[in-house]
Amino acid sequence: MKQVLAAVLATTLGTPAFAAPAEQITEPSSGVKFDTQAGDLQLLGVGLRTRTMLKVKVYALGLYVDPAGLAAHKGKGVTPALYKDLVWGDFRREIRMKFVRESVTADQIRGAFRESLGGAEKAKVEAFLAYFGDTKAGDEYLMRWVPGGTLEVSIAGQAKPPIADKNFAAAVFAIWLGDKPIQEDIKKGLVARAAEVLK
Repeated sequence: MKQVLAAVLATTLGTPAFAAPAEQITEPSSGVKFDTQAGDLQLLGVGLRTRTMLKVKVYALGLYVDPAGLAAHKGKGVTPALYKDLVWGDFRREIRMKFVRESVTADQIRGAFRESLGGAEKAKVEAFLAYFGDTKAGDEYLMRWVPGGTLEVSIAGQAKPPIADKNFAAAVFAIWLGDKPIQEDIKKGLVARAAEVLK
């Protein structure tokens, strides 16, 4: 009997506990889910890119930040200074784009980014645009700010050469968070959890 009990205990103790499922936030118009944490980065908010008068859904996106990088904004709510730091601040953060449109051609993606990055250094823009090919629903893009102003990009899980240029990295984040964002509702949605994350 003791041997049976010992075997049961050994089996029980040797089995790893299942990790609790990650908490998620759903972008309401697309139904796309985002984990509230990515490593030690926290989800600040989500948004949905649409095109044309028909509001065709293209991609959902989430903004993840290192709360320590925004410590000066704790308890202050959403202010112009917060948006400025989300574009220019030198701390870890990332945009995750999850495509929902069935197919988007490389020319469509590159054209959209080229239009949004019109004021950035041309050589950097062209190097960045070369990362993108045809995209299908379910593909994910990651754009990460690394301290020092380096932009790291991953396309459908494939890492691309980093671009070490703070001005260019800021221009990319300004697409959604700058003074003239691609969509005002995206800019607001990407900071919707600021009160919770920066409490």
